Amino acid sequence: MPVYSMTGYASGQNTPGGGHADADSRPAAAGRLGVEIRSVNSRFLDLTFKLPEELRQHEPALRELLTRSLKRGKVELRANFENSAASGVVEPSTRLLQRLNGVQDGIRAWLPTARELSVADVLRLASGDGSQRGDWGPDLLEVSTKALAAMMEARAREGARLATMLSDNLGELRKLAEQAGPLVPQLVEQQRNRFLERWQDAMGLVGGTLPEAAQDRALTEATAFAIRIDVAEELTRLSSHLDEIERLIAKGGEIGKRLDFLIQELHREANTLGSKSAALELTRIGVDMKVLIEQMREQVQNIE
Repeated sequence: MPVYSMTGYASGQNTPGGGHADADSRPAAAGRLGVEIRSVNSRFLDLTFKLPEELRQHEPALRELLTRSLKRGKVELRANFENSAASGVVEPSTRLLQRLNGVQDGIRAWLPTARELSVADVLRLASGDGSQRGDWGPDLLEVSTKALAAMMEARAREGARLATMLSDNLGELRKLAEQAGPLVPQLVEQQRNRFLERWQDAMGLVGGTLPEAAQDRALTEATAFAIRIDVAEELTRLSSHLDEIERLIAKGGEIGKRLDFLIQELHREANTLGSKSAALELTRIGVDMKVLIEQMREQVQNIE
């Protein structure tokens, strides 16, 4: 399954009704319907619809369409249409005029005070601004479905790019961990030798053999120092987290929240490693790790 980014944009449009006339009434709604869908990162799925009044009744169907494919992100769907009849006059058919006249007579038989239809009323009904509004629904869903599919493709492409960047950072973190491991025994040995040198200076010995007590004390000091700077446990946990992140990236799907948690754990291990640092080289490794982890945090924030 792909890794999806929460950032994406797509749009689509078509001509509702195909411009064909309705044989039983009047010309189908003429015009152009446009849909835009855009999304950015968010902790949860946050849907916003910006629809004209003529299309607002279709919001529940659009909401169901989006929730079937999207799990996280702040998503806005905007729809609009332009009626081509706005720039010209649609001539009503004879059949439509007959039907309107019959309906008007029926209404006035029950409501004698009802006013007669004006020419403007007839033209408005003929142009599709009235009873034809419901005909936009199927076209709206069709265009929205196509736009959603295009946006999902865009999110998948961006997700693949983010996954590649994460994998590269994982490789760099593994290299740094490999560098940190051998440093601890070297530092312990350096600390032991440093203690013995100080003991020699204090005793005024030059090239002589140190007392056995000094040797034992040096070993004790080196052992205590090794315990303080031992980062084997941190490196083991860090490696385990890196393995899990690699597994999630390979799995794909809805992994953003899990990755975010693992990035926090990586940061904790890098901080602990830095606090135990007893050498400039180990400090540099800890800083480099935190820089990489922070880059990964920014990337993960955009993964669904």
